[in-house]
Amino acid sequence: MNPNLRPSGSAYFLTTDTTKIERHTLSVLVDNEPGILARIAGLFSARGFNIDSLTVSETEHEKGLSRVTVVTVASPKTLTQIKLQLERLVPVHRVHDLTDEGKPLERELALVKVAGTGDNRVETLRLAEAFRAQVVDASIESFVFEITGRPNKIEQFIALMIPLGLVEVVRTGLAAISRGPEGM
Repeated sequence: MNPNLRPSGSAYFLTTDTTKIERHTLSVLVDNEPGILARIAGLFSARGFNIDSLTVSETEHEKGLSRVTVVTVASPKTLTQIKLQLERLVPVHRVHDLTDEGKPLERELALVKVAGTGDNRVETLRLAEAFRAQVVDASIESFVFEITGRPNKIEQFIALMIPLGLVEVVRTGLAAISRGPEGM
């Protein structure tokens, strides 16, 4: 039997798979305790869900709370499953899908090392200035730039640095917050 045909009484009808894979940014408020990051990562790993970006930091010291920002690509059904399973973890207080709540403010920081001399060096500095990347270390043979912004801005900067002598890139992962007056 064709898997796209489903019985409905005595007649059959075609169904189409409307599953759409989308990138989502989840913000998870947790107790700042040992092992919580491993439990969240383990939840994703055990179920075969991929994490594209993961950042965590204590955000409310007095309350002992940390905020975990997870970027994943999933279908709506899988995303619902991820959120429900995250909410079941004991030290998790809240799970927000920032993508569903509206366009979140998203930023990332990268340190980009570029080697070069002569004309490449001049072009590297010109492009860094256009991207508002700051020189945080310089030598006769290389630069280290600090760049912040949306992930696609950082990707563009890195792509332009490849032919100019890109040596190494370190990225922090995404930090994100919802727009508007309400907090998490």
